[in-house]
Amino acid sequence: MTSPPLVRKARGALYGVFMLCLSVCGAQARSQPLRIVTEELPPYSMTRDGQLTGMSTEVVQAVLKEVNVQASIQSMPWARAYDLALHDPDVLIYSITRTAEREHSFKWVGTIATTRWYLYSSSAHPIRLMDLDDARDWQIATVNEDVGEQYLIGKKFVIGQQLQSSNHYELNYQKLRTGHVDLWISDELNADYLVRQDGEEPGRTLVQSLRVPELEEDGGLNMAFSLSTPDATVQLFQKGLRAIRENGTYDAIARKWR
Repeated sequence: MTSPPLVRKARGALYGVFMLCLSVCGAQARSQPLRIVTEELPPYSMTRDGQLTGMSTEVVQAVLKEVNVQASIQSMPWARAYDLALHDPDVLIYSITRTAEREHSFKWVGTIATTRWYLYSSSAHPIRLMDLDDARDWQIATVNEDVGEQYLIGKKFVIGQQLQSSNHYELNYQKLRTGHVDLWISDELNADYLVRQDGEEPGRTLVQSLRVPELEEDGGLNMAFSLSTPDATVQLFQKGLRAIRENGTYDAIARKWR
C-alpha cells in the first residue's frame, strides 16, 4: 500500500534529521580530518588527466555528498594505503576485498562493487589448471599486499618463488603479455579494462585458466574504516551507502562503468 503524502514527507524529514545528527556526531567524534585512500585499480579507481575517477571512486564521492562530508581522496600504492588504514585513525580505504583474515582489522561500511577473480594465462601460451595446486609450477604476477597476493600466500605460495610481486596492475598485465610470467591473478573487470587500454580484446588475449571463487564469497570490493575510527562515523557512511543504493545513484554509476 502506498503511504499518504504527509506520511512520506514526515518520514523524509525524520530521515534528514537523522542523517544530520549522524553527520554532526561523526564530525565531533573525529579527532582529526577524515583521510580517504585508494590505489590505481582501473576502472574502479584511476587517475585520468590529473583527476581521480573510476566506478568505486564515484560511489565514494556520492556517499560523501549524501552524508555532507568533505574529504580529499589520495591514490597511492596499495601496500601504503593498506598500512595507513591498518594503523592510523580516521582512515577510509577502498576498494578493499573483505576476507576472513581482514574481518577484524577494519570497520566495514559495505560493498561498492562486485567482482569475479581468475588466474589468467596468455592466449599465446594458454595454461589449463584443474585446481589451484596445478598453479604451483608456474610464475604468477601479483600486486604487493593486495587480496590476490594475500590469498596465494595463505595457500603457501611464496614471493620470489612462484609469485612475482609489483606495485602496479598494468605492469603485471605487461609481464603476462610479454611472457615474463605464466599466470596473473586479477579481478575480471580490471583485467578486461587493461587489455582494452592496450588495444586488444580480452577474449582473444586472455585465457581464464582458473576461477578463484574464494575471493568473491564476501561480496566484492568494499569501503572500510580503520579500527580507531568512531562508530558514529562508520554508521554515517553505512547509512549514506544504503541511501545511494535506494535512490538509484549507485545503479546509475555501475551502468556507466560496466
